[in-house]
Amino acid sequence: MSSAATTTRLNPDLPRLRWAWDFGPLLGDVDTSRLLGLLTALAAEGALGNAAKQAGMSYRSAWGLLRDCEQALGAPLVVMERGRGTRLTEFGASLVQLDAAAHVALDAVHAPWQRRLEDLLAPVVRAVPERLRLGASHDLALADWVEHGRRISVDLFWRGSEEALASLGHDECDIAGFHVPEGWTAAQLESWLGRWLKPSLHVCLPLMRRCQGLIVARGNPHRLQSLADASKRGLRMVNRQRGSGTRSLIDQLLAANGLRPENIDGYAHEEFTHEAIAATVAAGQADVGFGIEAAAARYDLGFVPLIWERYGFAMRSAIANSPEGRQFLTRLQGNTFRQRLLAMPGYEPLSVRAPGVWAEFLT
Repeated sequence: MSSAATTTRLNPDLPRLRWAWDFGPLLGDVDTSRLLGLLTALAAEGALGNAAKQAGMSYRSAWGLLRDCEQALGAPLVVMERGRGTRLTEFGASLVQLDAAAHVALDAVHAPWQRRLEDLLAPVVRAVPERLRLGASHDLALADWVEHGRRISVDLFWRGSEEALASLGHDECDIAGFHVPEGWTAAQLESWLGRWLKPSLHVCLPLMRRCQGLIVARGNPHRLQSLADASKRGLRMVNRQRGSGTRSLIDQLLAANGLRPENIDGYAHEEFTHEAIAATVAAGQADVGFGIEAAAARYDLGFVPLIWERYGFAMRSAIANSPEGRQFLTRLQGNTFRQRLLAMPGYEPLSVRAPGVWAEFLT
């Protein structure tokens, strides 16, 4: 076991003593520091996308960690079943139970030392600025930027576009990331945003364009060109969760083709990220999904482009004008993020501008 310093629950300005399992030579070069946290989250959530988010990982990182650990251990940790999510094997559940019992015992041992550390550091440690809370619709470019960027001063949690905007309207986050089709009119956008935000309090900033469409097996063996094709041929679909912008787009496309949810095999099979959609298709658990081109490329899948959309942020004017808000926006509008976008298929950066009125989001 090892100790590390993290933010304490009692005083966020002071370090906390904690422990973690060190599997050592047993798992070779595999980074197991997040394994037990991921398995614990899976036991509670029952879906890898949710568990990865709770463990502070991308879906791809979580999937890769489980695969590497299973190979090194020679025993399965999870079982993925179509329509039933992901569950722990008996072996995986035993690891979680052991970890929970050890936490109870060792937390009691650590408590006196934690108090002594707080007493020693409290007179000299300076407070750190509060990090901005970013609730955002899932996006690969944004996820990579936060995961690999240096000193990104935000706490990111994934929400559907509507959920993120509702969180901003209720002051449960500082910035909301959302996306809308480029074909929307200013009136449509203003009416939609007005469900959660107020023009007098909130401003918007478009950040990038991205392409959404059908994620299919490599080579598009079923020759799909629309969701209607998938329905006609009785193919299995994997859907996005309710409240996400992509789910709303899927429902609009189905309605435009005169299709009802019950016409689609797999409509009730929901995943929470673009990566999860691509991974499901790559695993052969669905024939078609709907998501961004970059997710299809990451899993070496086929892609049928259907629509371009704009992705950006909404925030209170006070946040946009604060030092923390300006620093966050400057980093996102910098050359590093722009080059990252240009390197990913299906993305285009938008011109740098200051947050403004809602109608400018589409121009």
